[in-house]
Amino acid sequence: MSYKLTSLIESVLGKGRTTNKGNVAYYCPFCHHHKKKLEVNHNDQAWHCWTCNAAGRKLVTLFKKLKVDRSKISELFKLLDETEYRPTKTTTETPVIDLPVEFKPLWVLDAANPEYRNAAAYLKRRNIGIADILKYRIGYCETGKFGGKIIVPSYDANGSLNYFVARAYYEADGQKYINPPISKDIIGFELHVNWQLPIVLVEGVFDAIAIRRNAIPLFGKTISNTLKRRIVEKKVNTIYICLDQDARKQALEVAEYFMSNGIDVYFVDLNDKDPSDIGFQKMISYIDDTSMLTERRLMEEKILCML
Repeated sequence: MSYKLTSLIESVLGKGRTTNKGNVAYYCPFCHHHKKKLEVNHNDQAWHCWTCNAAGRKLVTLFKKLKVDRSKISELFKLLDETEYRPTKTTTETPVIDLPVEFKPLWVLDAANPEYRNAAAYLKRRNIGIADILKYRIGYCETGKFGGKIIVPSYDANGSLNYFVARAYYEADGQKYINPPISKDIIGFELHVNWQLPIVLVEGVFDAIAIRRNAIPLFGKTISNTLKRRIVEKKVNTIYICLDQDARKQALEVAEYFMSNGIDVYFVDLNDKDPSDIGFQKMISYIDDTSMLTERRLMEEKILCML
């Protein structure tokens, strides 16, 4: 990145500090944290605040959110064009997505706000505590398209937002979930995945949070092609599949695929329950008591699905 471009960024954000990841950290103009928490990658333009979760994939998005002078936005375009900017390729093809502009972090206490209390109470009923909120950077929206919704972000291996789930915290809300208008061909919670350990596949984010141990949400009943490839590429040894009874056929197809690639598969029978309802302690028992899926049992299960 050219000196002129760096100077332009500093004219908006102030003097930065290079981090051990090669990014440049600035004071966040959104949450005004007393430490430099807004990191900008000067190679691919991605930016992200580790406190309030403000994030984006382009510098122009950041400038527009801050409502800087049009002259500076024009200068930004000019400088990017002059330096023949090309994004650095990463190991993941992260879609361009931002959290809702109304997003509020739940780890920032706002006890006087009834919306904050209601959102926090919903998570408490689902046994999600402050440790989970901090780990997964969970927030909520009071207004806008996602008003009255808990927001659970998902980040890729580089810490870039690749998806989020919006779930109503009022049971009377007729629209329980709202999905962002992007492809689900991503790896949920990839930032928290250790590919050297057994992987647990579940349907939703609350299921993954309930399991805690290396769980990946599918955001539905089918596994994405990206996740399939990554599991094989990373030479994962063991996979536990924890899908609902109504997703049994899809679960068996996933199991067969991984078994054909030499991966040990455990098909966890949840007895028509969700991991988030079962809870962490009981889910560990379910997993520990599950036997490895054999080719014979796989065939028997497939026949049962056909009846």
